[in-house]
Amino acid sequence: MQIGSFLEVVILISAFLTIVLILLQQRGASLGAGFGSSGELYTTRRGLEKSLFVTTIVTSIIFVSSILGLLLIPA
Repeated sequence: MQIGSFLEVVILISAFLTIVLILLQQRGASLGAGFGSSGELYTTRRGLEKSLFVTTIVTSIIFVSSILGLLLIPA
């Protein structure tokens, strides 16, 4: 298996995982924020929510770096 085709598979898998992980995260804004209410409470991430956030960042970095790697490999 060539490195280019391996990176294409990594791009597809990391893109799919990044989309799924973003959709699984809790939204920061409540329904009232859409109507102009500013009753927001900012809390720190803990437990599963923090793990999901960190995993999303890692998969995004893998996605971007694999795209850059594919661009730098001569065809």
